[in-house]
Amino acid sequence: MRIDISLLPILAAAFMLTFARVGAMVMLLPGLGETNIPVRVKLSIALLLTLIILPLHRADYHVDMNSMAALLVMMVYEILIGIVLGATARVTLAALQVAGAVIAQQLGLGFVTTVDPTQGQQGVLIGNFLTLLGVTMLFATDSHYLVIAALNDSYRIFSPGEVVPSGDVAELATRAFTAAFKIGMQLAAPFLVFGLVFNIGLGVLARLMPQMQVYFVGVPLSILSGFLIFGVVLAAMMGTFLDYFIGVMHQMIPLK
Repeated sequence: MRIDISLLPILAAAFMLTFARVGAMVMLLPGLGETNIPVRVKLSIALLLTLIILPLHRADYHVDMNSMAALLVMMVYEILIGIVLGATARVTLAALQVAGAVIAQQLGLGFVTTVDPTQGQQGVLIGNFLTLLGVTMLFATDSHYLVIAALNDSYRIFSPGEVVPSGDVAELATRAFTAAFKIGMQLAAPFLVFGLVFNIGLGVLARLMPQMQVYFVGVPLSILSGFLIFGVVLAAMMGTFLDYFIGVMHQMIPLK
């Protein structure tokens, strides 16, 4: 009995191309692409997703084993597509950092910073809390499956071997960044109103009672009142963020 192994090089090339797209996306995904996640865990997840995606889209890869340059170009395209998909999902978390920075500024906690465990860099305390809570809710509500669905459907938008449409990518990036800033400001809207009313009240109080140390009274009261409001609106804030994340993922999934 003879076994035909002539397809193995083509299959191996298709596997590496698929892994390039999946791996680049996994390295940037919220919750999976964090700096504190071991690299071996990321690679294991990327390999597992590749084994799932490859049989579904093996026919989309038209590999020419006689041209190494064409393979390298396809590899670069696949990596770029993975980066675009992963970065789009990653930018959604920036909305929580924007909201956290605005909230901290309104409460007088803008100087309180800690290390963001998702990025390994300094960030405002409230922003880091909202980011961790957002990632937790994505997994708790199984919203991360939408990212895998977007990865699977990306083959209908970005076919392997085709030139990446730079105009569409630029439009997607612009829309993602503007939407993240917009949602971040909307999440922090109650605190913008609170900060405006509270500071106007302190200004009036300072004019009525010049001998009173308004700063020493206002800062603790601002923090206490702000945290009370934060506890009241937190559920609505995270619900709005989840709707925003789901909407972004659905925009990446083409209509059937």
